[in-house]
Amino acid sequence: MKIVIAGAGEVGIHLAKLLSDEHQDITLIDLNKQKLKYAESHTDVMILRGDATSVAILDEARIQHCDLLITATDSETTNMLVAMLGKKLGAKRTIARISNTEHIKNYGRLGLENLGLDSLISPEKLAVEEIAFLVKQSAFTDAFEFEGGKLSLIGIQMGKDAPILNKTIKQAADLNPDLNFMLIAINRMNVTIIPRGDTLINEGDDCYFIAQKHGIKRLLTLTGNETVDFRNVMILGGSTIGVKTAKALCKEYKVKLIESDKEKAFELADELENVLVIKGDGRDAELLQEENIDQMGVFIAVTGNSETNIMSCLVAKAHGVYKTIALVENMEYIHLSKSVGIDAFINKKLIAASNIYQYIRKGKVVNSTMIRGLDSQILEYEVKAGSKITKKPIYKLGFPHSAVIGGAIRNGKALITKGDFQAEADDKVIVFCLPGAAQKVESFFK
Repeated sequence: MKIVIAGAGEVGIHLAKLLSDEHQDITLIDLNKQKLKYAESHTDVMILRGDATSVAILDEARIQHCDLLITATDSETTNMLVAMLGKKLGAKRTIARISNTEHIKNYGRLGLENLGLDSLISPEKLAVEEIAFLVKQSAFTDAFEFEGGKLSLIGIQMGKDAPILNKTIKQAADLNPDLNFMLIAINRMNVTIIPRGDTLINEGDDCYFIAQKHGIKRLLTLTGNETVDFRNVMILGGSTIGVKTAKALCKEYKVKLIESDKEKAFELADELENVLVIKGDGRDAELLQEENIDQMGVFIAVTGNSETNIMSCLVAKAHGVYKTIALVENMEYIHLSKSVGIDAFINKKLIAASNIYQYIRKGKVVNSTMIRGLDSQILEYEVKAGSKITKKPIYKLGFPHSAVIGGAIRNGKALITKGDFQAEADDKVIVFCLPGAAQKVESFFK
């Protein structure tokens, strides 16, 4: 597959890293010499220095043979222009990273597809959706829904009183006779484990499950967690994500938003009718105490400064806030969240890269995500008639050991899959996949 990526920022670099392991034909375009130098030393892709809005540069990237053009620079205008130019010059499919969600809402009305914009990705919109879901599912550290919530990927840290603690996967399964969830991955001291029947579950493990909707309550019980009911949410930062998160949550929760800029705080107070907007510095412990931080169920820090977000979440945690969520720009921080005591880190660029990734996979991938802190992917495949995955039960297929099928949707019904599961045409199958195994997995769905 011939892929051209415009923009060697964190989204472009992250995608390039993922794809360079799969021997895709990738060209990365950017004007910044240092970014390209970094890409060259960390990925196996072809680099091209130049302005992606230049027809000559696009021709040099062999855009006429391009299967997928991804425009992921920091400029929305540049991304849309490059996508339109690329489509005119022969790119089969285009994806543009944007910030203005109005373009997504009015995609059909504006006829953007006719202009060469096949898909639009808004990292801010995706981040808000993930934050809102994590707030509503308070015990989760990670969450991702498939098929409107019929199946969910759930990340939970193993509690010290969990009934399944110090049990093998096989023994733990005996406590879940209804088979409404399945453990598909464990993050143990930053090492990713695909559990087998004799794998022992340890205290402090970050465990990742595929669960049916009606199995979530049982899952929380067996992992020593519980859903906490709360009414109060505090948001630090009147950024685009902060404002959109406040709007998304204020119908169900009492929301306070703290903004340090006085003029902006007044503007937000007028814009957010059902939100209490406070002018102040969220790092000020005294201010947080005055605003009853100890009565908050969730504290969400989404300023433009990662360090501010981390520190303010730690202050909130010290005051007894049940759940803290921090927006971080540096992807290297993602691995630190549990060790520093923050419940969830959100990186909008990583979320965007996850969303874009589904367009790259073959075999009718209809959805994909990546798990925070794990170098891995969750892929949702639509099964084609006659594909290898339909020929035999899983345990007879020689499915890669570095991947596992965790669930499926068949005729609208959610299924948790064991080794005797045999896929059928039109099933949607959810696969957890370690690096380097994606192509092997893909071969089963062609």
